[in-house]
Amino acid sequence: MSKKENEDRAVTLANRAVDLVASGQAEDGSRALREAASLAPEHPAVKAAFLKIQSVDSIHTLQKLCGKFILEQDEGAGKEALSYLDRSGAVPADIAQECLELVIKERNIKPKNLQDGIVAGLLRESIAAKNAMAKRLLAGTTAAFGQVYDIGDRSATSIADLVLNMSAWSKESEREGCEEDVFQLFLAKLLEVGHDYDGRALKGIARLLAADAERLHSYIDDAIFDAILCSLDNREPDEVRSQATIATAKYLELSGEKGPAYIAKFIPTRVTTGRSEEILLAFSVAASVFPIAPTHAAALFLTEGFVPSLVPLLDRNKSGGVEHAALSMLSAACVDSACREAIKKHCMHWLNHVMKSGKDDRPGLAAVILAKVLDPTMPGKDTGGKSQQKKYGASSLVPLFKKLLADPRPASKQSSIEGLAYSSIHPTVKEELVNDRVFLLQVLQVLRTSQPQSSTVFGALTLMNHLTRYLPVLSEEQQRMNQLKAYASASKATTQPDPLDEAAAVSRRCKAVVEAGAVSIFVAISSNLSSASTAILIAIMLSITHTQALRGTIAQQGGAKLLLLRYTSITGTSGTDHQTRRTAAHALARILISVEPSLIFPASGNPPLTSAIRPLLSLIADKDHTDEGPRDLLPIFESLLALTNLAAASPETSDTITRQALPMIGDLLLSNNTNIQRATTELVCNLTNASAGIAAFADESHAADTRLHVLLALADVEDIGTRKAAGGALAGLTSFEGAVKGILKRKRGVEILLGLCADEDREIVHRGLVCVSNCMATEGKVGEEARMKIEGNHGAEILKNIIRRSKEGVLVKLGREALDVLMG
Repeated sequence: MSKKENEDRAVTLANRAVDLVASGQAEDGSRALREAASLAPEHPAVKAAFLKIQSVDSIHTLQKLCGKFILEQDEGAGKEALSYLDRSGAVPADIAQECLELVIKERNIKPKNLQDGIVAGLLRESIAAKNAMAKRLLAGTTAAFGQVYDIGDRSATSIADLVLNMSAWSKESEREGCEEDVFQLFLAKLLEVGHDYDGRALKGIARLLAADAERLHSYIDDAIFDAILCSLDNREPDEVRSQATIATAKYLELSGEKGPAYIAKFIPTRVTTGRSEEILLAFSVAASVFPIAPTHAAALFLTEGFVPSLVPLLDRNKSGGVEHAALSMLSAACVDSACREAIKKHCMHWLNHVMKSGKDDRPGLAAVILAKVLDPTMPGKDTGGKSQQKKYGASSLVPLFKKLLADPRPASKQSSIEGLAYSSIHPTVKEELVNDRVFLLQVLQVLRTSQPQSSTVFGALTLMNHLTRYLPVLSEEQQRMNQLKAYASASKATTQPDPLDEAAAVSRRCKAVVEAGAVSIFVAISSNLSSASTAILIAIMLSITHTQALRGTIAQQGGAKLLLLRYTSITGTSGTDHQTRRTAAHALARILISVEPSLIFPASGNPPLTSAIRPLLSLIADKDHTDEGPRDLLPIFESLLALTNLAAASPETSDTITRQALPMIGDLLLSNNTNIQRATTELVCNLTNASAGIAAFADESHAADTRLHVLLALADVEDIGTRKAAGGALAGLTSFEGAVKGILKRKRGVEILLGLCADEDREIVHRGLVCVSNCMATEGKVGEEARMKIEGNHGAEILKNIIRRSKEGVLVKLGREALDVLMG
């Protein structure tokens, strides 16, 4: 090939290399450039291509992707840019600012969701982008807000987050001023006719009110509050209604009487129009307000004439939407006892009619209301009589709820779960449900397939909790108080629990739930649950671990690791958070009592065995106990048993327990509760098989001598289990000179060891003989002193008595060996 041909070919390759690199095909471009350089390395076009590619290579990846997306409408580049922000997040300050300026200035970008995601990602990840946007807002709030708002939901919400982020602003006064301006702009967008179809403005309003309602609520006038209430219409998407609910709740919280007064006009005004659209909206608002302002909503609901006129109104207006909204309102009103009584008095026949002949999901909603109204555990006067309980009672509603559970429509499943959650309070219903394995599997399937933070999952867990919950164990004083309350109400029924709620029946129900595979489902959903659902799930785990025979199956299905992970993931400081963590630790303790720890935490697995120690120790700490009422000792007792099991698993685990728990163990050894004292002594017996435990009692320090003194005293108590455990610990410790010295220091030290030898229990005698033999076998003056004191306390006679009366060869052999040492 001639020189000219080589040069022409090189130029073609160089140009192609530039195009390939510019289009993102860097590898192919580099290959073409290398070939061009091999043909004509000194050609100006090849050198120019090299410099151009070098400059392109210096451009940041995100900058390239955003440029291609905006300037070339390259959707693939937009997706890559979004992925980059989600994956990496780290962007140099100047690059972030340039990308933000580039992306927000274009108004006709498609698809819009990619532009929205990139803007939101930059404002989420880059402090430089936040600073740049803050400056734009200061320079012209309305223009900057409108530009970003029109991009999409995520970008608009990012503006709300930005004006709440103090680190993005140089002065707090500037931030507050922009926050107020942005809030008013969101309010203005809400009032734009036909604009807020996606709830974009409501998201910003709700976000700002949730964070700073005290400063911002005064900007909400009647027109704006009216628009917010209209967004509670049950025909709106769930997301819109949820944001409107947050905004309504925060406004009612701080508006004094102004908010409730406006609602008190809003609902009746629309109902009296007689138009279906207005009535539906009024009922939707009432249903939404009950959970957030029950007192005000109940007062409005109980306005004279409202409930009695409700059924005639619904009979005149046959709209399915109105009927559905009315059912939602009645269901929400059941939160108040007076409202339940009004519903029971005026709406029962209508609800029964809807339950039997209604369409879509209305029969389920009606049945749920009946379950709530007739639930005997809810306070209120019995205006319905026993005939209504029998006609519409929990048992009669269960078949319908089961039928709805099998319906594939989500609304039917939700009604079924909610109704069963109420109905399952009744013992007879619990038995009916738990004996239906097909039903249990359906409920577990609902748990597995529903959104983890949905009300359906919360209701299904509540149902499972009712099936598995044990009655609380009452102290004698609590039992007497219950009896007095029963006598005062002229009823003895409350003093005796239903036989179907007694421990044996609950245990059978727990067995059915575990055998249906519930724990595996709990493991699958537990990491994504709301805090309320997590608390219920942990309560279920505590109930099902009550039965010892089920603990192995629970561990096999992942229950122990579930409890450990939930314990560590709950970081809140509220009373509920503390109680949930404590319950998780208690359930974990029960499993570790009955299951070999190495089977749950294999040596090569994760988490390690030692990770279970902290939850167990939290149960025996005093910090969670208040002076209100007696301390519940069962969690402490079961934690001690579990720690004892862990201490036997490996020396490393034993030493970790000793280092973390020694002060608490010292206190519990002195407990006035025999079971606690015995369990603690058994734990010490296992801990003294490892180095840290031995040092704690035998390193000749003052603290060790004190602990050893306590252990000697426990070897002389009345409880045989405590004596046996203390003797076992002493049998191991007396192999060390420091422990023998400590025993000899004590006035009755040798006498207590010989007392073990004279015990009526053969296992205790064995431990005593080992202690005596170890003391006498100690080298030097310590051993001589031990032999002298043993002889001076009639040791020879005690040993001879053992040899004479023992039928076990081991005791005779040990006795003779000890006697030979003593007499030799």
